[in-house]
This record gives sequence, C-alpha cells and structure tokens, in this order.
Amino acid sequence: MLRLITDFDGPIVDISERYYRVYELCLEKTRREDQKVHPLSKEEFWQLKRERVPEKQIGIISGLEEQQAEEFAQLRKKTAHTQPYFQYDELAPGAIAALEKVQQAGIDLVVLTMRRVRELDYAFESFDLGRFFPENRCYCLSNDYPKGRDIDDKPILMGEALAKLPPAADTWMVGDTEADIVAAKTHGIKAIGVLCGIRDRTSLEAFHPDLIVNDLSQAVDYLLDRAWNTTLVLGTRD
Repeated sequence: MLRLITDFDGPIVDISERYYRVYELCLEKTRREDQKVHPLSKEEFWQLKRERVPEKQIGIISGLEEQQAEEFAQLRKKTAHTQPYFQYDELAPGAIAALEKVQQAGIDLVVLTMRRVRELDYAFESFDLGRFFPENRCYCLSNDYPKGRDIDDKPILMGEALAKLPPAADTWMVGDTEADIVAAKTHGIKAIGVLCGIRDRTSLEAFHPDLIVNDLSQAVDYLLDRAWNTTLVLGTRD
C-alpha cells in the first residue's frame, strides 16, 4: 500500500492572504498615531516570510522601532491563528484535483497538520474537504495543546499518527516547511517539499528533502508515475 501524508497549510490551503491581513493589522496597531511606517506589499511581505525573515525584522523593515517591532511580533503571534482571520484562507490552485487523483488511485491519504481541531474543522467545512479525510486519517493538535515550535511538535504528532495507522509498504510526506521534512526524516519517511507555501527553495533545500516540486499536483503525479514504473518493473520480472 502506498501512503501519502500531506501537510494542510501550503499544499492544500493558501494562507498568504490571512497572514498578510494580520501583518497589516499588527502594523497599524503597533505604530504611533503620528508615526509614518512603510507597509509592505503582499508580494514583498510573503517573500520575506518564504525566506524565513523573523517577524521582528519584518516590523523593522516596515518602519517600526526596535521595541515596537518586538510588540508587533508578539501581537502577530497571538493574532495569526485566531478565528476572525481564517476566512481569508483560500484553496491552493490544483489542490482539489490532486486530492481527487489520490483518492481515485486508491492511495492511503492522511493529513498531518499543526492546526488545532477547531481550525481544521473550520477549513473542512469551508472547502468541503472532509470527503478526502475520514476521522482516522486526520492528525492535528487538540484545542488545548500548549503549542511550541512546529519543528519540535510535528515529529511528535507524526509519531502518534504512525503508531495508529496500519503498516504501509511505501510512505511519503508532502509539506511546505522544514517541520514537515524533519518530521518525515525523524521517522524514516521520504519527504517532498512543495514551493507553493511559506518557504522558498533555498529554505527547503537546507533540510534536504528527497524531492522539491512546485505543488501538491506535481507531488502526486511523481508518486503515481513512480508507482506505475515500479509495477511495470515487477511485472517484467514475473
């Protein structure tokens, strides 16, 4: 059995608009009334995020002073994952078609995300995604989980998922961050990085995934081609 474990934000859902709206809000709330700041365009902001530029530095680049930038970073951390802003999330281009292709191919599909239960439920309802992921194939954080760094938390969640899932002959993880790659490598799973999310190629390459592609569609096509070629080779040997 071929299994695909996919991250949620990045491969399936585009969070760039939510993050940018929160950036604008936090910049406005942090600056003094008479202070001129330099709001970044969405493209400029998202490129800095993809390059892993710290929030505080983004605040400074936007015209905030040192202490203000610290407050900006803290406010952003508190605000980015709150309910009023999830409405700005959008489906990643081609994600639904890719998930349908996975389903039709009979691949075991699992979602592994640092979203909390209520956050994942909201997205499932908004985008009708529950049809792809039964409850026993969804792994996320509980609503009261004391969240730390994704790069620490995601390998733990991956371990919990693998302990519950039935064995698979071949398992791949698809994600857009270093946390996805580290989680996969920690548990001996092959990792595919996608460039449609919050990290650029340089950031992903630093963690040595097995493959980097543009999006979930390309990842799925790669796995299907690989499975097909393996079947042909085995058939020839028979």
